[in-house]
Amino acid sequence: MKTALLIIDVQNAMFTMEPPVHKGNELLENIQKMISYARDRNIYLIFVQHSGPNNSPLEKNTEGWDLYDTLSPQAEDIIIHKKTPDSFYETSLQEYLSQLKIEHLIVTGIQTEACVDTACRIGFSLGYKMTLVKDAHSTFHKETLSASSIIEHHNEVLRWFAGTVSTEELISS
Repeated sequence: MKTALLIIDVQNAMFTMEPPVHKGNELLENIQKMISYARDRNIYLIFVQHSGPNNSPLEKNTEGWDLYDTLSPQAEDIIIHKKTPDSFYETSLQEYLSQLKIEHLIVTGIQTEACVDTACRIGFSLGYKMTLVKDAHSTFHKETLSASSIIEHHNEVLRWFAGTVSTEELISS
């Protein structure tokens, strides 16, 4: 089964906002492990990069918009640009997945309750086998819910759409 690793919105601004992304260093470590896992197994890497409106932290072609430095996409990796929480909506993602004959998507990234959630649900609806790496996605604390509560909740709810595994469980399988 051909597989691709989605790395959603891991961009510089996510680590400089107040509050910054929850457990940012752990998130980056786990995503880096997933990147190594993917490269070792010839799994396609697809980086999704959000473009926000002018004067926003994710304004296109600004330092905040850039993919986080340690990710280091390579020439063969795919970068998808999006303007909404949906990585499939008005992007070339579906076209690339079809061309590459991808059947399985492994999902990581930011923001759990928005872009990560949407990728899992839409991917499932489009017929992909979905895997959510439960310790390789994150979000921000809210007034009403802590980031850890949001992450735990989504790991539970998204199991209806995706298999949920930890980084260590996936890389040791």
